[in-house]
Amino acid sequence: MNEQTLSRIADALERMSPAPLETPDLSAARAFVWHVAPDRLEPVTRINRVDLNLLVGIDRARNTLLENTRRFAQGHAANNALLWGARGMGKSSLVKAVHGALEADHPSLKLVELQREDLPSVARLLNHLRDAKERFILYCDDLSFSHDDQHYKSLKAVLDGGIEGRPENVVFYATSNRRHLMPRDMIENERSSAINPSEAVEEKVSLSDRFGLWLGFHPCDQDEFLSMISGYCTAYGVQVDPEALRAEAIEWQATRGSRSGRVAWQFFTDLAGRHGVKL
Repeated sequence: MNEQTLSRIADALERMSPAPLETPDLSAARAFVWHVAPDRLEPVTRINRVDLNLLVGIDRARNTLLENTRRFAQGHAANNALLWGARGMGKSSLVKAVHGALEADHPSLKLVELQREDLPSVARLLNHLRDAKERFILYCDDLSFSHDDQHYKSLKAVLDGGIEGRPENVVFYATSNRRHLMPRDMIENERSSAINPSEAVEEKVSLSDRFGLWLGFHPCDQDEFLSMISGYCTAYGVQVDPEALRAEAIEWQATRGSRSGRVAWQFFTDLAGRHGVKL
């Protein structure tokens, strides 16, 4: 076997088993996205988020998560949080807005986004964060599991920590449309087909019990919907006759067939564009 062949084999083995992640420069950005193959923390130079004060109609969840995160940023004990409920009501926006509200006073507080499909790699990520001097909000958006999905087992490394324990400088925030992270009909199907129905879904359903904070998000009413839009207009300096604004906003939500924070922002985006206002 000649030297050229050995070199090709070595290159192939290196691609199959990439070198360990070098210690990342965690001062390079305020937020990072975790990627795998190869493992790396990609800095985010501009975070897509809104101001905390613009999140209307979710006061209890906002205040609870803000206080929990503030305690964590100060080095005190804090709970993992599951933000669940109606779509488009600001679950993911709240996580990013809370980080933005606290980072000026706590520059060591970093936001790290983890994709659901990368949960099996979470133990490797935690090893890189464990000895850092910074404190990390590990954030997973739109978390849910199907009946044959084994990713939830990896999540226990974050919530329970295994033998090493969850790093003291990491807290985990997840958003989901489902309170128990799996569809209700799937829960019922597993109960009906299992030898021991109570044990069939215990492992998956109990996963949500490992979150110390459950913050529910519910559909908004018309007054809250209009308040969201009014708040955006004030914040961005868009001046519209109140009656005309109300009529246009109600017509917009009627054509969409729903009211939510996301629909309110989509209407305001259209409104701002028509008035020549940059967002």
